[in-house]
Amino acid sequence: MRNLFIATTVLFLAACSQTPDWDYDQSANFSNFKTFAWVKDASLTKDVENYQINPIMEKRVREAVNRDLTQKGLSMVSIDKADVLINYHASVNKKIDIDTFSTHYSYSVNWNYWRNLWGTSIHTDNKVREYQVGTLIIDIVDQNSNQLIWRGAKEGRLKKNQKPEKRTQVINETVINILSNFPPQTSEVL
Repeated sequence: MRNLFIATTVLFLAACSQTPDWDYDQSANFSNFKTFAWVKDASLTKDVENYQINPIMEKRVREAVNRDLTQKGLSMVSIDKADVLINYHASVNKKIDIDTFSTHYSYSVNWNYWRNLWGTSIHTDNKVREYQVGTLIIDIVDQNSNQLIWRGAKEGRLKKNQKPEKRTQVINETVINILSNFPPQTSEVL
């Protein structure tokens, strides 16, 4: 029963971590936006010191964003003709997991003159894991007002030693997931 509880908890936490975080300006009329371009100085690698956040990864993210927005009916145009501008950021943070496991129980009996003393002790082991979590943030800015109107972000554990095809697949899935709420549904917008 305890193992079932632990497995259910792990699956619940994994499901929660799969949901991206979105925010948007409820007064923006998203149906007016038909064209997009990238912010002139948009850079995924700026101020990020991690070997996985590099120009190759930046190209993957741009291609995935372009493809997703095009499939949503927006057209990529020059920056001076765009309704919205796309910007993005990445960050990498170290996280630590500490797991404590009860490895075994022991029982002991201490005999003395007056009575029998029974005791138990629990032996535990700690396992500490340090890992890196990357966050991808995609911003959409209204060209006319120069105001942020939509932001989506998702974090995930960075995995080492992946093949380029797997990295591309992960980026494509992440971008689709982040942009799944762009534009917000009409019922969501005031």
